Amino acid sequence: MSLPDRSIDPKILDCAKEEFMEKGFTDASLRSICSKAGVTTGALYKRFSGKDALFEALLESTMDAIETLVSQTEKYDYEQLHKNQMQSVWNMSAATLKGFIELFYEHYDGFRLLLCHAEGSAYSDFLNGFVSEHTKRTLNFAEVAYQKGISSVHLEEDEIHMMLTAFWSILFEPIKHELPKEKALRYCNTVAKLFNWQAVFGF
Repeated sequence: MSLPDRSIDPKILDCAKEEFMEKGFTDASLRSICSKAGVTTGALYKRFSGKDALFEALLESTMDAIETLVSQTEKYDYEQLHKNQMQSVWNMSAATLKGFIELFYEHYDGFRLLLCHAEGSAYSDFLNGFVSEHTKRTLNFAEVAYQKGISSVHLEEDEIHMMLTAFWSILFEPIKHELPKEKALRYCNTVAKLFNWQAVFGF
């Protein structure tokens, strides 16, 4: 049996990204994507089950980067917690925030799709879902720190959710407003002054 020809996949994905960026998920047309890519709808359906699968494929590397960021950060935080070295945990210095911004702009198109063009897709509520998952992880971490006597503040889940919504919304604003990376990095100096997480958690 011959292997399927995957050489047209990048062309389909490039044209799909262009279509989603221009029209958003809801109004994007698979027929239009196929026309731009010079392929039949049958060829597209052999590779992607539909518009949702195509959108998901475009976001794969971005979602992987987000999961890696969350996992690495959580691992580092617990390592510091067990060492009772909390001064570097949740340190939202300008340097830390710039690291986030660098990641966002490395996956700029993916974050633009997530934050600005995902309405109607499985990712339409990305920010709330991301914050909700982050809230659960943070609540667990804060509870461990409180039980160990390292944190002096017992925060509630909805309290953490509100603060994290504000935090991540601000960090995503440069992407949503298409700011140049240089300007977004410069703004980190101001944003860093807004969040003193050590004080919030009582570290």
